[in-house]
Amino acid sequence: MIETLQNAILRITDHGGPVVLLLGALSIVVVAIMLFKLWQFAVAGVGRHKALQEAITAWDSGDRLAARAHLGRSRSYLVPIVEMALDGQGDAARLEAEAEARFARLESGFRVLDSVAQLTPLLGLFGTVLGMISAFQALQEAGAQVDPSILAGGIWVALLTTAVGLAVAMPTSVLLSWFEARMDADRVLAQKALRTVLAPSGRPAATEPQSATVHA
Repeated sequence: MIETLQNAILRITDHGGPVVLLLGALSIVVVAIMLFKLWQFAVAGVGRHKALQEAITAWDSGDRLAARAHLGRSRSYLVPIVEMALDGQGDAARLEAEAEARFARLESGFRVLDSVAQLTPLLGLFGTVLGMISAFQALQEAGAQVDPSILAGGIWVALLTTAVGLAVAMPTSVLLSWFEARMDADRVLAQKALRTVLAPSGRPAATEPQSATVHA
């Protein structure tokens, strides 16, 4: 089965020429980036913020101790930012900048995926145009003795590059949209969390231990 697959790949490469080789190299890059992003998202806990949301809800209702307890259970990459806000960092711009720095690390590679999704169909079309030129050149050289199989064979070989380009572009675009949707949801959650911590709606129900104030 592996040998059959190798023969099929070699056949496609032989017919498609350098454009198919380039598209194949880009597909390998895309797969590598996607696997890395899936691992990175899993380690960072992207989209998994149940404990963090419970902490924000408790803080908003005024239960400071419960908020700290929930936050301690969270494995979200947003925890350090929320802890800064809980510990008294009141500069919203600074907190948002810290959050954006973490978002930027998780969004690294998105531009490459976007470029591949836009470029591969054009590369496929470019290969098709080159193939059509070769097919019509062969047809012209045949002169009066035109064989329809020559033109048909040249056309399907030319269209092969467009098919390969679309085969690379479509899954890349879909997965990139999925990655971006996950990050957009986390960005909204981070903004809500920071605004809630900085301006809670409820009064403290259980405050954290504070040092005793010495009165003169």
